[in-house]
Parts: sequence; C-alpha cells; structure tokens
Amino acid sequence: MPTADELLNARTVKQLADCLTRAHAGPVPRLRGCGTELSGRRFSERVESIRDALLADLPADFGSFAALLRTALDGEEFAGWMIFPVTEAVAVRGIEFVEPALGLLADLTPRLTAETAVRPFLRVAQDRTLSVVESWTRHPDAHVRRLASESTRPRLPWAVRVPGLTADPRPTLPILDALYRDDSEYVRRSVANHLNDISHDHPDLAVAVATRWAHVPDASTAWVLRHGLRTLVKKGHPGALGLLGYSADTPVHVAGPVVRTEFVAIGDSLEFGCTITNTGPGPAAYLVDYSVHLLRANGSHVAKVFKLSSRTLEAGAEWSIVRRHNFAPITTRRYYPGTHYLQMQVNGVPHPATQFELTAADSPRRT
Repeated sequence: MPTADELLNARTVKQLADCLTRAHAGPVPRLRGCGTELSGRRFSERVESIRDALLADLPADFGSFAALLRTALDGEEFAGWMIFPVTEAVAVRGIEFVEPALGLLADLTPRLTAETAVRPFLRVAQDRTLSVVESWTRHPDAHVRRLASESTRPRLPWAVRVPGLTADPRPTLPILDALYRDDSEYVRRSVANHLNDISHDHPDLAVAVATRWAHVPDASTAWVLRHGLRTLVKKGHPGALGLLGYSADTPVHVAGPVVRTEFVAIGDSLEFGCTITNTGPGPAAYLVDYSVHLLRANGSHVAKVFKLSSRTLEAGAEWSIVRRHNFAPITTRRYYPGTHYLQMQVNGVPHPATQFELTAADSPRRT
C-alpha cells in the first residue's frame, strides 16, 4: 500500500491547482497554500485539508462549482489521487442537491473511484440515492457500474458506515442482481465483496442471494459465489458450504497438522503438513483451510482462518499437503511471543490443534 505522502503530497496539490486554474477557477490561493501543510499528516487528514481548501476557493453555488469541475474533466491530467479530495468536496457542497451531485460523482469516478463520497448521500437520503445508484448498473462505463456496487457496500473500507444498510442490506440487492453477471471482472469482484460484506451480519440472506444466482448463472458466477461466501466458508456455515458442493458430514481422516519445528521466530515462517484421507465409500469433495490461534496481549487467543486448497478424492485416496505460514510483521496484525496453535479445518469442521512456540525476532533459533 503506498504511503500517504506518495498519494497526496505538495506536488499532487500543485497539479490539482493547475488543473483548476486552467478550468478558470481563478488563483485558488488556499489550495496552493495547503500543499506545504501536509507533511506528517495521515491520509485522511490530507484529504480533509485539500477538501477544505477546495471549498474555500471554488464557487459556493453548487451549479457553478459543478460546471467548473466538469470543465476540468476536459483535461486528461485531471485524474488520479488528486480526485479523492475533489469527490469529498462534492459530497459537502452538493449534499442538498442529491441527484446532480451524484451525477457529478459518476462523471468523476472514471478518473478515480468516488465510492466514499457517495456515503453521505446514503446516510441523509437513502431512497433517493439508491434510485440514482441503481441507474448506474446500466452505465456503459465499467467504473461507474462498479461504483453502484462498491459505494453501497455495508462494510466499505475507508468509508463511514451507513447504519440503514448495515441493519438491512436488502435495498441494495437489485443493484447486485443487475451486476453479478457483468462483463467486467472489475465489477464482478465488487459484487462478490459486497455479498461478503452482507454475510458478516446477515449470513442466511447472503446464502439465499447466492442460491438465487446459482440458479441463473453464467461462466463467472461460480467464482463470484466462492469469493462472496468466503467468510461463511471459513466459519463453516452449512448453507454456504452446501451451495459450493461441500458437506460437513463427508467422511474424512485428518492426520496432522505436523509442524517442522516447535519454535518459530517472529519474521520467519512455520512449515507444516497434513494428510487428508477419504474414508467414505465413494468420491468426495474436500475444502481444506487452516487456522492459526494467535496469542493476544491479554493472554487469550484469537483464531484467524486461512485458505489452503480443495480437491475431490476417490474412496480411500490420500492427499498430502505441505505449506508455510509467514509470521512477518504487518501493519494490521501484531504478534506476541508465546504458545500458539495450528488447526486444520475440512469442509468447515475444525480438527485437533497442534501447538508451537512463537519467539521474539532476536531470540536464538531452536528446533
């Protein structure tokens, strides 16, 4: 992920100011001045600073404001991350002008997606906003069709929540129904992520939607269903597993996991293996995941499930799997030295765990 300084910096602000000046915005002094104020600020703070400068420099009348931005769109250089604070400014200046403001966001989104800027409109005028958004599903530009699905996701990253859609996501289903067979993989991926968002709070609804799509599929629907139900599969939801062709009752013997070493340092990888045996009388489908029970600061553990693989085995057949799990530090997860557990999960059913010790990065290597 690029840093905040790589996305929005003094150079970006100058380029934005130049684009707007060419669109007859005038000198835009607040905007040109804020470029020197961004150092050390988080991305969201940079967006707010540039947004506020735009609101100070550009016309207070929404019609004039929108016309100027559309003039700026005539220049190809008016694109990229500079558009992010522009769309946020549209959400502020246009909040009382729902339909024309959303139309402007649709025009801007091929330059950079405006998904987060749609959220304030959903919060204050959900029905009117969804009416416009639904029309985007028929737009010739895939970026705008994706915007219809992405902007209405219940758990959209980087965006404010829309309580109405979190509590009841059913109003967005016509949008997903229109797009799950879209020609663009970019659009279909958003639909799958939207369905996965729904599954967190409304698992049975997500399975019901996926089941409906499974009855009217195209060549890409199977992938959309797998990706959209991925969280429920990791949780062992029977309906999701069944729809994808797996059963928790499938006969199986799981040998393992066997870890290569009982000690692994933070920053290194844990190698482990297991063997899956079909103990039933005929062919059977197996979906194999594994979970790492991570030690928390308070001494408790939290399980994180990771995908492994899937395969159909004949009766009596064995399937040996060897994998590595990396414990390299990442920004979204902190590791604590101590006892951890590794557990196999087959068709949603967890099997006995094996323990191992995670040690500090500078600890002597042990086996």
